[in-house]
Amino acid sequence: MPDPVFVQHEGRRLKLTNLDKVMYPMVGFTKGDVIHYYSAIAPMMLPHIEGRGVTLRRWPDGVTGKSFFEKRCPDHRPEWVDTSVGTGDRGGNIHYCRLDEPAALVWTANLASLEIHAPMARGDDIESPTMVVFDLDPGSPATIIECCQVALMIREVLASVELESFAKTSGSKGMQLYVPLNSTHSHDHASSFAHALAQLLEKREPSLVTSTMKKSVRSGKIFIDWSQNSRHKTTVAAYSLRAKDRPTVSTPISWDEVVEGAEGEPLSFEADEVIERVEQYGDLFAPTATLQQHLPGA
Repeated sequence: MPDPVFVQHEGRRLKLTNLDKVMYPMVGFTKGDVIHYYSAIAPMMLPHIEGRGVTLRRWPDGVTGKSFFEKRCPDHRPEWVDTSVGTGDRGGNIHYCRLDEPAALVWTANLASLEIHAPMARGDDIESPTMVVFDLDPGSPATIIECCQVALMIREVLASVELESFAKTSGSKGMQLYVPLNSTHSHDHASSFAHALAQLLEKREPSLVTSTMKKSVRSGKIFIDWSQNSRHKTTVAAYSLRAKDRPTVSTPISWDEVVEGAEGEPLSFEADEVIERVEQYGDLFAPTATLQQHLPGA
């Protein structure tokens, strides 16, 4: 086993291991590449996860090996990696990792945490979601093309009640739409609003949209997963890598790109492309961290 490398990153001393280990065999993307990506994307990613108790999904042997979700922040974490108490399991509340600085992202990358999943609420107020999410999941043979078509429908309905929304790819086969709130709401209110909108579009476009979780009814349709707004759920964070054949990323996209995607333009971005995008466009998801909006009455 190669010797560990000790580095200083943003004032923190980090021990990095197995930098040459291949995480994505199809393209030779190594653990060092994963660390480099998260280090570079940190300024854009942190505003969307800081203060939240995140769930890590780790692939110790790369994407072709086994993975596991890690909710409890490891005991061996550095003392400067803080935690937040969040919704737990039968054993009670869980102390989740809080990734509030660039070095924390590098630390998780060194754990082979390829994916970072975040809740809708911050750790200091876990009862109040800061956003509503619509998770669009295509049932084969539907693809992200149909996801984009449905996203545009959702955007139109949201605009009718004066709500702005922002889109990102999932980094896998679907996409998500976020409605920033950043004002006091309950998880039940957010969930019931998302469910009602999903049912509305299901009635309008029954051949394309379903709000039903049963996989047997999803073929060729877009499932609007409104349940991701439940108190205990997490969604892949903006700018998180995904554990696919290639190092794809959950990437914020513009509404012009959603329109183009609905017409068949490819919408899949890998780590290097995402770094180039943020250099060109900045953080397209920035408003979700600060924009204050209010849902219609419960």
